[in-house]
Formats: sequence, structure tokens, C-alpha cells
Amino acid sequence: MAWCRITNRTPVRDRPGALGWRRGPYYRRSRVMPVEGRGLGSRQTQDVGKDRRLGNLSTPKRVQKLQRALYAKAKSAPDFRFYALYDKIYREDILAQAYAQCRSNKGAPGVDGQDFADVEAYGRERWLGELALALREETYRPEPIRRVFIPKANGKLRPLGISTLRDRVCMTAAMLVLDPIFEADLPSEQYAYRPGRSAQQAAVDVEETLFRSHPDVVDADLSDYFGSIPHAELLKSVARRIVDRRVLHLIKQWLECPVEETDGRGRKRRTTAAKDSRCGIPQGSPVSPLLANLYMRRFVLAWKQLGLERSLGSRIVTYADDLVILCRRGKAEEAQRWMREIMGKLKLTVNEEKTRICKLPEEEFDFLGYTFGRMYSARTGQARIGYRPSKKSVQRMVRKIHALTAEAMVWQETTALVGKLNRMLRGWANYFQVGSVSRAYRALDRYTTMRLRRWLRNKYKIRCSGYRYYPDSYLYETLRLVRLSRLGCDVAWVKA
Repeated sequence: MAWCRITNRTPVRDRPGALGWRRGPYYRRSRVMPVEGRGLGSRQTQDVGKDRRLGNLSTPKRVQKLQRALYAKAKSAPDFRFYALYDKIYREDILAQAYAQCRSNKGAPGVDGQDFADVEAYGRERWLGELALALREETYRPEPIRRVFIPKANGKLRPLGISTLRDRVCMTAAMLVLDPIFEADLPSEQYAYRPGRSAQQAAVDVEETLFRSHPDVVDADLSDYFGSIPHAELLKSVARRIVDRRVLHLIKQWLECPVEETDGRGRKRRTTAAKDSRCGIPQGSPVSPLLANLYMRRFVLAWKQLGLERSLGSRIVTYADDLVILCRRGKAEEAQRWMREIMGKLKLTVNEEKTRICKLPEEEFDFLGYTFGRMYSARTGQARIGYRPSKKSVQRMVRKIHALTAEAMVWQETTALVGKLNRMLRGWANYFQVGSVSRAYRALDRYTTMRLRRWLRNKYKIRCSGYRYYPDSYLYETLRLVRLSRLGCDVAWVKA
């Protein structure tokens, strides 16, 4: 974002024993940017800071000017409290930018069924004007959140809250105003949902810290982090900077929104669990990233204020609810005990089954889709501490390729299938662009060509070996299949 200038951590330097280590094709030394609102991996956001854009939307200069002013004031005066922000939220340019961002995300309709086509048919300026009037007159009330469940990598389901389009635009407008203020306060240990920071940078930070003699790691896991954040303590964190009662009331309304669920028979049921339990933030809403970061900030600050960073020689790296504590040798047990105590005071629950202590180089641990541990140079055989795409990440990609090239999918046009494969492969390489990626790239290349040949044989009823009819040159040069192990070597592939 234009209002924030964050110095990225220098990527791991080449050093003796690190032969064979490489970065992926899309890695940029100066900037690796996060994906706002969609997890991790869209290349289009890598140049946000350079051209002052969010995704592919140009931020208006007036909005940039406001954000820069708010960020500069918050950064220069850590104790300053902002008291007149509500009128900024319903500014015409703020609401227009919020609507454009929501539209670029192409979200599903909420409980009212209204989508962007309906708004355009009704009149975008008229619709935004009515929303601005409701905010100005303080008659705005959020609608219930539609809850859906999406599958997780472990086979379980993750609840996702879908707000109405009207509420999403209002939340995004609020975040355009509040994000610069709280960005100035977030510590360097937090990498999620922040301009100029990404999961790749978090992985580089972990590797660098391991190399600086922090071999003992507390691999922590929190149970239902988003659903267990207490409202009272969270609003205190917001009120530390924001004293505009109307802004605080807006956030409280969003936190206490009813939830609408649909059962297997199509029956709808509304609950007020968040209001009754006074905890939890709607995962999937535009406000949840900022609020989740604000509450995790409490843990990071408590860790530092208790002197644990110095006494244990520790370094915390967090990405949303993913957390590791890297310590000097022999200090991990004490760090784990302190972590449990602080989390308990914050009313968060540590998942004891998944939380463990890992001692490198004898053991390995997974973080943000990467496996950290002992690795060996392919050229010299020399051991080193490094990281690579985890087996689970590779296997998950293998399952997606398998499903896309199944025999039941032969009805597709060949060019259409190859296009889907290419988008999937580029997206995967876009995320796994740091660390030792060559071996994983080659494995996926082999599997993709094998599956594509089998798919072509089934489609065109060819009985003999597929390699004879469809050699690598045909797949890569004629069909233009992406070759991960060659990405970055061919300009046409990189820009495709």
C-alpha cells in the first residue's frame, strides 16, 4: 500500500553448505507480496507497493492521501487516539473504492441474495448513495451472516461467514480507514494480511532465525482461534487507538451479527451464538484479518514485556493463527510453558495434540506449507538447515491434478484442460517460490506429464504407450503445458 513503507527482510544469503538451495521463479529479492483475503499466492499482488495498487485496482489519490496521513500520525504518535473517523467511512470516494475492491473479489451473495449484477441494474451510484445516507444518519444495521462450510486439508470442514454485499462494502470502507492506523502498531513478528508482507517472508524469517542458532522450536497450534477471541478484550484493543463511539459501535454490531445456516433439507436456522457467548469473529468477512491481527498482537507484546524474548533467546513468527517460537537450545520447554500461560490469560485454547517441541536438526516441523529441517546438497552432500514444500502440500497438488485429468473429464477440449493445469501449476509455484523447490517442481512435472498422456490416450482411444504419440516436446511446445522446473528460464512461460 502507498501509505505504508515496510522494509522487507533480506532473503537468506548464499553461504557455504547451501549449494543446491534456490528460490522459485517468481521470487523477487525486493518484494514478495501477500494475497489479500484469499490465502496466499496471487502474483498480481506482488507489486502493490510499487504501483500503489491493491490487486488490479488503482487506489484513488484522495484515498491514498488520507491513508498516508493516518499512517504517519499513528506511527509518529504511538499514544494518539483517533476521535473523528466515522465521517471518513461514508465518504463518496471511500465507498466507491470499497465497492470496487469487493467486486474484484467476486464474492458470493449473502442472506439477501443480492449480487453485483443486481446493484449495477439498480444503479451503483444510487445504491452507494443510499448506503452513505444510512451511515450518515446512523440507521445502518448489518444483516445476518450466511454460514457455509468449506473442506480443509485434513478432511474436516471450516466454517466461513458470507456477509451481504452491502455489509461487505461497509466493512471494506471501514478497513480502508482503520488499516493504516493499526498497521503502524503491528510488530514485525506478524506477517498475515499486511501490505508488503507474506507467508513467503515468514518462511524466510524462520529459516534465518534457525540459522542463527535457534534450533529448538515450539510448533504451536490454537483451537478455533477466530471463534474464541473474546469481544470485550478485542474491543479494548481497538479502543486503545479509536475513541470514535460510532466506529466502535459499527465493529460491535459486526461482531454480534446473527448467523444463518441451511441444513441438509434446505431449512434455514438463525442463531446468535456470537452475541450470546460474546466471543468469536466472523471468519471470511473483510474485518476479520485486522481484528485477528490485533488480538494476536497482545500475545506478541506480552511475550516481549515479560522479557521472554531476551531471557529465552526466542523469536516469534506468526501468520494469522499459525505460530512458531524459535528458541536457543534447551529453552523450548520453558517457552512452551510460558506460551500456555499467556494464551490462557488471553482466553485462547492451545491444541495440546498438535502443539509440540521440535529440536533441529534431528527433527522436522511444518509451517505454512513448508517443511523445515536438515537437508543435503545435491552437489556436495553437505548437510544444512533449510526448508522445502511439505509432503502434504505436494500430495494435495497431486490429488488436484489427478482429479482434473480423470477419465471422466475427457469431454473437455485439450486446450481448455491444459489451460486449467497451467493456472493450477502457476498458482502452486507462485506460493512455493522460496526454499528448496527444485525437487518438488520436478516431481510435479513428472506426474503432470504422466497424467496428461493418460488423459490424451483415453480421450483419443489410443492403446499403445502415450509417450510415442505425446512426447515431452509435444506437451510443452505444442500444447504449451507449464514446466515448473523451467519456469523463469523461458520469458514466454513466465509472462503467460
